[in-house]
Amino acid sequence: MLFIILLFAAAAKAVPLTKRQAPSGVPSYVTEYAPIVYLYSADPYRPSDIGAQLSNTQPQVNTTLISDAPSPLTLDNLNSLNALGGPDVYLTSIVDITTNPSYLYGVGPTDNETEGVVSTAVIVNDHGSGLVDVFYMYFYAFNYGGDYFSFIVGDHVGDWEHNMVRFQDGTPTAVWYSQHSNGEAFTYETVQKSGVRPIVFSANGSHANYAISGTHDHTIPDVNLPEGPIEDYTDEGPIWDPTLSAYYYTYDADTSTFAAYDDSTPVNWLYFTGHWGDDEYPENDPRQSDIFGIDGTQKYTGGPTGPEDKQLNRTDVCPDNGDACILRVVLGP
Repeated sequence: MLFIILLFAAAAKAVPLTKRQAPSGVPSYVTEYAPIVYLYSADPYRPSDIGAQLSNTQPQVNTTLISDAPSPLTLDNLNSLNALGGPDVYLTSIVDITTNPSYLYGVGPTDNETEGVVSTAVIVNDHGSGLVDVFYMYFYAFNYGGDYFSFIVGDHVGDWEHNMVRFQDGTPTAVWYSQHSNGEAFTYETVQKSGVRPIVFSANGSHANYAISGTHDHTIPDVNLPEGPIEDYTDEGPIWDPTLSAYYYTYDADTSTFAAYDDSTPVNWLYFTGHWGDDEYPENDPRQSDIFGIDGTQKYTGGPTGPEDKQLNRTDVCPDNGDACILRVVLGP
């Protein structure tokens, strides 16, 4: 309880960050209440440029290069891969990732901004009757899975995480924090804020998003404990304002279509149904390992799908994965 009280006290002292001038037509509340992210202080894998991922990878299906893919591959033509394998396409690193190519490390924020890169897609879904969901999609070129009992598990190229803020008549009511295959939802009043902007703590390497700083055991789905065998770590590291490096879009759920708020923003990449990283390496790949042959404990797993696969049209604040959507009113584990 003392820990939570101290967190509230720290939040009360936080200095509100200014918001970026978004393209014309973006509702003012989209940036006014946009999340602020504390990156983990020792995490070497910072937010990355969405487009640069294409110049550092090549599309493959079943580890075989797609010979007739567009060249160069860009955010404007990425969706053409849907006809060449679609969900079986993996954007595979051109350079062996075990050699630690520099692009995997992204760009750390300077004055809260990842200068020179666009690391965020802000997607607005207007349900009508004043109900609007705004997704803040964050891209990282690499995900470090974590060290469990001296085994590294779950590394992969490409990493999409997100927050979603639900609004009613321009007023925020709830915030979703993505964490691995699921996450947590809180009422807007519950979460810590910088001014009126929800505070997010990005976990070391995995970039899972949490509402509080500290240690988070996620062994049990939907349960965030202060310690355990499978832990994420967050702290008040560098502050990143995702709105300073973002593309802005609307999403029409009736037609499953995206539209940019300005003519200079690429759109077609959002329709890509493949994966933003390497396919899971097979057992006979010398880079691969697991824990005593247990399935699901591979060191390297497959890259993630993109924003179009993150349930952009939700009934509840949580994605519909068969579990109850718990709207939390307490920050603690």
